[in-house]
Amino acid sequence: MAIVFKRTKILATIGPATEDPQMIEELITSGVNGFRLNFSHAQHDVATEWIKLIRAASEKIGKPVAILQDLQGPKIRLGMLNDDVAVKTGDELTLDYEAEHNGLTLPFQYNLASKVKVGEPVYIFDGKVRTTVIEIPSETAIKLRVENDGTLMSKKGINLPDTDFGGDILTPKDLKDIEYGLTQDIDYVALSFVQSPEDIHNLRQILVAGGSKAQIVAKIETKPAIQDGVLEKIVKATDGVMVARGDLAVEAGAEIVPIVQRRLIEMCRKRGKLCVVATQMMASMVDSPEPTRAEVSDVATAVIQGADSVMLSDETAMGKYPLETVKAMKKVILYTQENAAVNSIQDYDVEANSKLDAICTAAVKLATQLDADAIIAETKSGAAAAMVATHRPNLPIISVTSEQKTAQQLGLSYANRSYVRPDSDEAGYDLAHELKDQGLFGDGPATVIVISGRQPGIVGTTNTIKVRVIE
Repeated sequence: MAIVFKRTKILATIGPATEDPQMIEELITSGVNGFRLNFSHAQHDVATEWIKLIRAASEKIGKPVAILQDLQGPKIRLGMLNDDVAVKTGDELTLDYEAEHNGLTLPFQYNLASKVKVGEPVYIFDGKVRTTVIEIPSETAIKLRVENDGTLMSKKGINLPDTDFGGDILTPKDLKDIEYGLTQDIDYVALSFVQSPEDIHNLRQILVAGGSKAQIVAKIETKPAIQDGVLEKIVKATDGVMVARGDLAVEAGAEIVPIVQRRLIEMCRKRGKLCVVATQMMASMVDSPEPTRAEVSDVATAVIQGADSVMLSDETAMGKYPLETVKAMKKVILYTQENAAVNSIQDYDVEANSKLDAICTAAVKLATQLDADAIIAETKSGAAAAMVATHRPNLPIISVTSEQKTAQQLGLSYANRSYVRPDSDEAGYDLAHELKDQGLFGDGPATVIVISGRQPGIVGTTNTIKVRVIE
């Protein structure tokens, strides 16, 4: 029997529940393909230790693993309150950047006075308390009218769905975290609260100037980002997208999230961009050893829609059952991919390299017609392997590259299983023999489709398709 690999990948958030070296190894062995470092909470010294542990475990197991740095962005929160504050409809609150808690005057962690306008909604505590701006009394304060009864607590988040941040979404904290990330082995940087393609361009300039090869993942969680025309421009500008369903539900309404998720996955597939579905995929497993039926259906839906990766947040960062959660998610992915076809899409629009797209399209069609066991992509930058993945083939994509960074980044790409080997004319063929000896293709001869270039190790030279039978 050939070994079956899951095609939709698992991105797990590291935290207090999973920072033990043995646990990290077990998570990778059980199906984790990448780790998210949440810089809303992670301190630099702790993150450095996590990165070392992840890389050591990855090397020990022999499985390239991606690391994603998730920037906090302008995630606005209340400051410290003396006690919980009960509010009623009609109450007037003042949020003051420079104040301490005093009655209905509350501190908050980001000066909004220059951003908001009278009449704009402000949602506090994940939308549990809804308010409207009625006055801007000073350069550091805004005055709000409460629209429903509720309770406010220290450090709870604030969402401003109609506020235009004018491209100012990188906070001083983000800039310090980016500067730190430039010194670390980071594969992806996730940009929070993206509102326009300019936000992507600004971050890319910083990364390029710092010599970073990290790719950008745009987190879609604001109303401006999902407007007609804007979303498509963001997808074109970025390397990948995260459907950040938590804040998106608060900012734009929970009812729009499933449709936005479907649109985003389709847009990313058409343009060869990474797509990650995130937030509460198996949230009940923070406290329970079994997922709910709704969560199983949610993961299966993302697989059928063709997401590259599905993400775990609190489930692995601080949950009671992180390993069980990963195993349960993998079980759902494997069963779904073997019993339900990925949704088909039309009109692929990969503009970056039409020649490469043609080669990869032909390779996938040929693999289907010949009932091949795998497609092997010799790739320097990862573009060839990612392009093959765009077509969501129903078989493994074996990527062979001389670049460790490329192998790590491909860890989150659909169906890709990456290997680091020296550049050579027969790198793909040699790897196929190696994997055949390991039992990857089962008993009997194996047919593989190899795509390669005449100049191994040179980016952009993929131009050849070979059919190889491995005895």
